[in-house]
Amino acid sequence: MTELLVKVVASYLLGSLIGSLIVGRLRGGVDIRTLGSGNAGSTNALRTQGKAFAFWVLLIDIGKGIVATRLIAPLPSSALGLAGASAAMWSEWLPVACGLAAIVGHIYPLWHGFRGGKGVATLVGVLFGLDVMLLLAVLLTWLVMTMLFGFVGLASMVAAASVSAYVDIAGMEPRVPLLTFGIAITLLVVFTHRTNIARMRAGREPRARRLWLFGRGRTS
Repeated sequence: MTELLVKVVASYLLGSLIGSLIVGRLRGGVDIRTLGSGNAGSTNALRTQGKAFAFWVLLIDIGKGIVATRLIAPLPSSALGLAGASAAMWSEWLPVACGLAAIVGHIYPLWHGFRGGKGVATLVGVLFGLDVMLLLAVLLTWLVMTMLFGFVGLASMVAAASVSAYVDIAGMEPRVPLLTFGIAITLLVVFTHRTNIARMRAGREPRARRLWLFGRGRTS
């Protein structure tokens, strides 16, 4: 249990390193939470700061999920100063627990006043670390939804909800930890997109027209 807690806390602290705020400080102190939609994620970074800025933000935020699942989760207990500790009984839960902690850290970052992003980019990194095929299925869902409806927020919510469905349909293992993770991230992503839901209901949510099949080749 001690090893699980230490790794989860480490993953949360890693997740609290927000890509847009790190890049913003390196670019002269830009805080994109005061610009555009006010979100600290890569979509707002792209809309307010351009492609190069958004690329580095995306790289950092995705990287956090990969590090949490591929490096922190399997880290030997001795490397944490916990010689003799054993996480054998938690081994199936460690990757999903660390991945979820990194996402929560991104949404509610300790280092940045608990005002972070919506967790989607870090979720991509976590899925890469858990199972590349699961990531590809979720990305395909996101792409199809974006092309059909043009709403990036809606596509992100449906893609998150599809994780549990793909785990169940494919019979992926460890089933219970992955299903639990899928349900948890669905609730988190829907919650972080509540303003998007309100804008869609009010007809004020912009569409990504470059991907939307019924768009006109521009972003609104």
